[in-house]
Amino acid sequence: MAFLLKSSVAPHFRQTARNDSLSLTRRQYHVEPGAREKALLAADPSLRRFKSHKQGVLAIKRLRKVLTVAVVAGFCYEIYVKVMMPEEARAQA
Repeated sequence: MAFLLKSSVAPHFRQTARNDSLSLTRRQYHVEPGAREKALLAADPSLRRFKSHKQGVLAIKRLRKVLTVAVVAGFCYEIYVKVMMPEEARAQA
């Protein structure tokens, strides 16, 4: 145990804990973006036709979910049929 306290790893842990407590007390101040940043963030009308429309994206996501459920259900049904058909054939014989 004494070896761990004197090793180079233990002081590193103590140092990071001390730095974390200091970083928690520091406050981050908000800085307003400058004119160039505001211009870069502004909507560009020439790029509007390349942006996805929210309703269309939501409809595609919904369709993807429905198709995924349908495919998984189909696989489960096929597995069920493959497993149960031999048992039914054995029961009839």
